[in-house]
Order: sequence, then structure tokens, then C-alpha cells
Amino acid sequence: MTTVYSILATILAYLIGSLSFAVIVSRTMGLNDPRTYGSKNPGATNVLRSGSKAAAVVTLLLDAAKGWLPVALVAWFGKPYGLEEGTIALVGIAAFLGHLWPVFFKFEGGKGVATALGVLLGFSGWLGLLVLLTWVAVAAIWRYSSLSSLVAAVLAPVFYILIGGELWDFHAEIFSAVLLMSALLVYRHKLNIQRLVEGKESKLGQKKSK
Repeated sequence: MTTVYSILATILAYLIGSLSFAVIVSRTMGLNDPRTYGSKNPGATNVLRSGSKAAAVVTLLLDAAKGWLPVALVAWFGKPYGLEEGTIALVGIAAFLGHLWPVFFKFEGGKGVATALGVLLGFSGWLGLLVLLTWVAVAAIWRYSSLSSLVAAVLAPVFYILIGGELWDFHAEIFSAVLLMSALLVYRHKLNIQRLVEGKESKLGQKKSK
């Protein structure tokens, strides 16, 4: 039964991750679909380009929450059902993949930064906080959301493996999940990397460069 519970938890996490809050929040608040303007990415940064800071903040919080919730639920209630770190890692990845390729939105998802942060917070509050502070520090200095996300993504597995055993217990399954999310985040930012190299990437608060 443990395997069945693990599979069910993973499927549920994917479905939760598939809730594209950038689209849902924009529709609810009467804004344009974020997939039709700017970077066409259904994420908080692109929603901010609509001019609604409130919509962007709500999107950011909900996208992070949908990554955190499945991980937290398994961590809190899974042990009596035999759900350990392996399942925690699986549901984290599933929620993240749901955001990238959401079944409810024709598999057209965002880059996954906020959802990945939520997953990391579920794995360890300290890990999530370190990654968040990294993002904020890079954004404050260079003002590029994409660069902040890339640096945070690359450093997340570094933080996990270097500080594992100090602020949190090290688990190979969790490390593998962090490493996979980091790799996918870098992959999803490939166009941003190209624009950064060419000097065409827009900064926070600016309209996207054409």
C-alpha cells in the first residue's frame, strides 16, 4: 500500500502544481491573459508587466504555496503511511513539473521559480530562506529577475550539499530533486540567458524589450 499512497500523493501534487495562478488570478482580476503579452510566460514577473502589483504578488504567493503544500502535507502526515523522503522528493518534483507543464492549461506553463522556492521551503525552511535571500541580493544589485533566478537555481543544490547535516538532514533523494529542479530552471531560462548575453534583457519594473 505504501507504493499506492506514494503514487497517489505524486499525482495529486502534479494536479496542484498544474493550477496556473498567473492565468487564474489575471482572469479573476479582469486582466489580460499573461500568455498574450510580455514574455508570454504565465508567472508573477510577467503578470507585473500588466501594471497590477497586487495581481503579481498574489500570483507569486499562490505559485509558491502550491509547491510548498504537497511537500509539507507528506512531511507532516506521511510517515504513518510509510511515506518518507523518497515520496517527499517525488511530490516536490511533481508539483514543480505541474507548473512547467500544467495539464489544465494545455501544458503551457511558466518557468517555475516561485513554485521551486515553495518546494525548497517544504524541504527545509532554512534552505528556502537561503535561496530566497540569494535571489533578493542579486535582484537588488543587478535588477534582473532572470539573473537572480539563475544564480539562485545554481546555488540551491550547492547550499543543500554543503550545509546538509548542519541546518537540515541530508537525504540523497531530496538532493536529487533539488538538482533536477535547478537544471530545469536553467533550461527554462535559456532565452533569458541569450538576452542577458546580448544585453537585451529587461530589468525589474521595465517593459520587456522587443
